[in-house]
Amino acid sequence: MTDVFEPARLGPLTLRNRTIKAATFEHMAPGALVSDELIEFHRRHAAGGVAMTTVAYCAVAPEGRTEADQLWMRPEALPGLRRLTDAVHAEGAAASAQIGHAGPVANGRSNRTPSLGPSRMFNMQSLRFTREATPADIERVTAAHADAAGLAVEAGFDAVEIHLGHNYFASAFLSPRINKRTDEYGGSLTNRARVALRVARAVRERVGDRIAVLAKLNMDDGVGGGLRPDESVQVARWLEADAGLDALELTAGSSLLNPMYLFRGDAPIDDFAAVFPQPQRLGIKMVGARFIRNYPYEPAYLLPTARRFREALGMPLILLGGVTDRATMDLALSEGFEFVAMARALLREPDLINRIQAEPGTPSLCIHCNKCMPTTFSRTHCVYATD
Repeated sequence: MTDVFEPARLGPLTLRNRTIKAATFEHMAPGALVSDELIEFHRRHAAGGVAMTTVAYCAVAPEGRTEADQLWMRPEALPGLRRLTDAVHAEGAAASAQIGHAGPVANGRSNRTPSLGPSRMFNMQSLRFTREATPADIERVTAAHADAAGLAVEAGFDAVEIHLGHNYFASAFLSPRINKRTDEYGGSLTNRARVALRVARAVRERVGDRIAVLAKLNMDDGVGGGLRPDESVQVARWLEADAGLDALELTAGSSLLNPMYLFRGDAPIDDFAAVFPQPQRLGIKMVGARFIRNYPYEPAYLLPTARRFREALGMPLILLGGVTDRATMDLALSEGFEFVAMARALLREPDLINRIQAEPGTPSLCIHCNKCMPTTFSRTHCVYATD
C-alpha cells in the first residue's frame, strides 16, 4: 500500500508526503493584505509537517470577499504573498492559494458593494439581496480567476485551488436550488456547469504547467433541491476531461444554507450568536438550529460519498473530512485516494503530522466541538490550543 509519508507527484510538483493543510479562512488579512500573523499561521503548519498548506480565501475580486478584511488578489498584495510563500518554502513545504469568488456568500454590507449570484436571493448575514450576475459579470469573474492565478505564480505559489464548492459563485450556479436562470447558465446541468468549466479552463490556460491546478468541488450541497452526488459526479467527469486539473478536493455543504454538513460534530449555536450584533444574534439563538445543524462526527465521514467519485474518475483525488490520524490516512490511500486534507485538527496541533510520522499511533486532540468556526469572524484558532 502507498505510504502517506512517501513523496508524491501533484502535477508539476513533488510533495514531501501526501498530507495537505486544507483551506480554513484565517481572518488575518486586515486591509485585504497579508499580515505577519497570516505568514506565521502558514509557516507553523509547514513546519508541522504537511506537504502543502493552503492559503484561504484569496478572493479574485473585491465584491467576491466574504467580508472586507479578506485577502484580495491584486498587485498591492504581491509583496506580502511573496513573503508568505518564502516562509513556507523555508520549512520544506509547498504553498497553495485557494482562489475564488464568494458570489452570494459574500457580505455585501461589509464589502460596500452588492454580492453577485446566479439569481437574486437574500443573504441573512448581510441582510441584503444579491444581484443577479449578468453575462458580462460572468466573463469578468472568469477573467479575474485567471488574473489571480497569474498573480499566484508571480508570488511563488506552487499551486492554486479553484473554489467550486459551498455555494460560492461557481457552486451557486451548479445548484438548481439557487440558480433559477433561464439563459445559457441555467436549467440543465450542462448550462449550470458552464461557469465552473470556463473558470477552470481559464486558470489552466493562464498558468500552463508552471504550477499545479486543483479544484475544490461540492459532492453534495446537503440541502433539498441543491446539487446532489449524481450531478456532481458528471461535473467532475467534465472537469477531468476538459479543464486540465491536476486533482480534485472533494467537499460538501452550503455556506449559505447548511454549513454544518461539512463540519460534522457539535453545533455551537450560542458561540455563533455571540459574534453577531442584534438583531442577528437573537435570530440565531431562536432559529439557529434550522441552519446550524448537528451532524454526528465519525472518522472519514465524507468517504462513503467520495467513493462514488473515486469509482467514476481516473484523476487524483484528495479526501477531506474526518482525517485526523494515521489509520484514517491509510484507509483513504488504500481506497485509491492520492492525498488527504486536514483542517480543524491542525488548528489545535499544527505539528500533528510530524508527531504522527514519528509515532503512528498518535491521536488527535481535536474533539470536533466546532468552536473554532465562530472564531473565523475574528481570528481563526482552536479555543483549546495551548500556544
